[in-house]
Amino acid sequence: MMRSAAFRPIALAIFCLVLAGCAGRAMIALVPGAAGVGTSEPVLVASTRVFENGDWGNDRLEGLSFVSFDVSIPPERELGAVEPVRARSRATPDPMTEFMVTRAEALAGPSDFGAELRRELAQRPADQREVMVFVHGFNNTFADGLYRTAQIRHDFNIPGVAVHFAWPSAGNALGYAFDRDSALFARDGLETLLREIVAAGSNRIVLVAHSLGSSVTMEALRQLRIGGHTDVLNRISGVILMSPDIDIDLFRSQAMRIDPLPQPFVIFTSQRDRALRISAAITGQRSRLGNLGTVEDVADLAVTLIDISEFRGGARDGLNHFAAATSPAMIQLLQQVAAVDLSLQGEAARNLGLLPGTVLTVRNATQVILQPLSLAP
Repeated sequence: MMRSAAFRPIALAIFCLVLAGCAGRAMIALVPGAAGVGTSEPVLVASTRVFENGDWGNDRLEGLSFVSFDVSIPPERELGAVEPVRARSRATPDPMTEFMVTRAEALAGPSDFGAELRRELAQRPADQREVMVFVHGFNNTFADGLYRTAQIRHDFNIPGVAVHFAWPSAGNALGYAFDRDSALFARDGLETLLREIVAAGSNRIVLVAHSLGSSVTMEALRQLRIGGHTDVLNRISGVILMSPDIDIDLFRSQAMRIDPLPQPFVIFTSQRDRALRISAAITGQRSRLGNLGTVEDVADLAVTLIDISEFRGGARDGLNHFAAATSPAMIQLLQQVAAVDLSLQGEAARNLGLLPGTVLTVRNATQVILQPLSLAP
């Protein structure tokens, strides 16, 4: 069901953000008193989810709604872990161990979003006035994506402003077909968001996408090229696809239509990604882009594959589908190796050979098969 974008329902319910949800799923808990306990990460959100009855559900919204949050990162947590409030079993959530929201403000539309983004950018040094846009993947609630955006921004020390694009995933492990359709539905919203970010004055945009969010991202980039929005594409200073759930032939077609791809263009892959094995089986294929084992299939494209098969995801990543952001060893490696600049400035992609592992270059593409630091020669 589609709805028109509306500011009033969000504004009326924004202070009732202790959301009901299915058992075990993340909820947004608004706890202003938790400010100062953990580390505060501001996150701007643009969403194509309908906001109704105090919740962002899976109904598809025509247009975009905008919200500004402060997310509290708890001090007692494993690197890469996101432990949100999951139930109403306790009267008071624990800000020492759980992610929660300390501030939420509905923004009336693109103009308010642009003004908020300009304020956030102005507070940063000139060399950090970039925007990281995170696009969540399959089976994500609104809270899942919001907290993961804050975690990535925090754990990887990414400079600039964090923006989350929340598309209408069913938030259900059985909702794969719904999510694939929603990913196509959401491409217009992401294209609009990127244009609004450029209009607000950002000179650099880093796109970070996970799983089916990579499909949303590729489609939005394709539309920008077809629409002649070179001004927006020129502001994209890097793209990171984590465990992309995309058909390889489709990705090649998208990339050739976008050509030239924003640089650097980095794809994290893993042969141990069980979620992508299931996705490939559903589609009758051997593999998806995110568990591609060889660089040959994309050798004519200007991309860098980072194979992280030797790394395992965090404790809650049972399918090993998000090891790039949940594996403590992976995060420590990317923090410590100076050659990897996750803000994607300059020529960082050309220095990936300094990472521990094997580097293969075939025509236009590079594959880096990473090893944990303890295994490196």
